[in-house]
Amino acid sequence: MAQAKYCLYCGHELSTKNIHGKDYQACPLDKCNFVHWDNPLPVVAAIVEHEGNVLLARNKAWTSKIFALITGFLEKGETPENAVLREVKEELGLNAELKSMIGVYPYIENNQVIIAYHVSASGDVRLGEEIAEVISIPPEKVRPWGFGAGPAVKDWLDRRKL
Repeated sequence: MAQAKYCLYCGHELSTKNIHGKDYQACPLDKCNFVHWDNPLPVVAAIVEHEGNVLLARNKAWTSKIFALITGFLEKGETPENAVLREVKEELGLNAELKSMIGVYPYIENNQVIIAYHVSASGDVRLGEEIAEVISIPPEKVRPWGFGAGPAVKDWLDRRKL
């Protein structure tokens, strides 16, 4: 993510300021006191069950072998539950129903917090503008990965074994 360069209030160039032992970009003018906190962004993720399988999607910007959960940013005024249903509709063209919240996961490398859900979906898959391809995999063949939404996949698979 790009680092902030200018104050949002007065337009002055930001400088590094140590606050409580951490460095932040801040306005050096005493009258302003603006600090770019660069807090993590909330992202929703969906394990989408469709016709008994799990759908994984490949974003158009990714290489041909990378597939992941349906994800998207939480928008202003939106609950995480509504956001995950909206993302499934936008990216897959499917109507989804919440089954359960899986958990909340830090994705420190991308400065995000992932809120993951299990949803069931119905209808015909219609790829959204960001999606290049979707694969449908039996749940027992899904393998978690070690970053991003991968830990949510692991937790969901573990719960299915109980």
